[in-house]
Amino acid sequence: MTASRAPTAPPIPPSAGRRPLNPWKAGFVVLALVGIVAAVAWALVGSRFLVVRSVQVTGLHRVPRSQVVAAAAIPFGLPLIRVDTAAVGHRVDAIRQVESAEVIRSWPDGIVIKVTERTPALAVRDGAGYDLIDRFGVLVVRAATRPKSLPLFVPAGPVRGSASVAAAAAVTKELPPRLLRRLKLVTAPAADEVTLRLRGGVTVVWGDAGRSAAKERVLRALLLTHAHYYDVSSPTIATSR
Repeated sequence: MTASRAPTAPPIPPSAGRRPLNPWKAGFVVLALVGIVAAVAWALVGSRFLVVRSVQVTGLHRVPRSQVVAAAAIPFGLPLIRVDTAAVGHRVDAIRQVESAEVIRSWPDGIVIKVTERTPALAVRDGAGYDLIDRFGVLVVRAATRPKSLPLFVPAGPVRGSASVAAAAAVTKELPPRLLRRLKLVTAPAADEVTLRLRGGVTVVWGDAGRSAAKERVLRALLLTHAHYYDVSSPTIATSR
């Protein structure tokens, strides 16, 4: 006799046991979200609280704060969210003595402008005085006398944007103090032809700005020979005479 099978229960629909979504409740949630978005938008754009009330400038040494603020041209009372920080940065960058500027919103009501000023790296003789230029060849300031900390650079052409100026600045920046004290002038007909003229009629062909530490070690040893010409452009095969 065959045992009878128990009847199989019908599958439970996926929606069984769930309460239908209350349309009034769903509508309330949507309206609440819309209200929150509108409130945030109003706070950022239309509120009188989140507007520019102060402009802070950092990193200044030579450039007057008033010049930076004038170049930034940020209206007080402008909603903070509407300040175009990139455009403000470009306007401040246009100041000759400024190398770069970073503009940051400082909630709830401030703007911070972080300025990096250009730093003189080389001195170029100009008539009775000197043009103190940075590593990009940009004139930072003019001086009646050459600062002892800045090497005299004799350019072979225009200095602004010159790769030769950048190379000369990079080389002299890495020189140890004892060599800087002996340095009379620097020439660089090309970026890989930096040459140092030391006191006592000594010429050092340095080459490019690479491998400065190795070149300095080799030159330190070669200087013991008391020669007048040294070529350390390739430190592995340096020569002197």
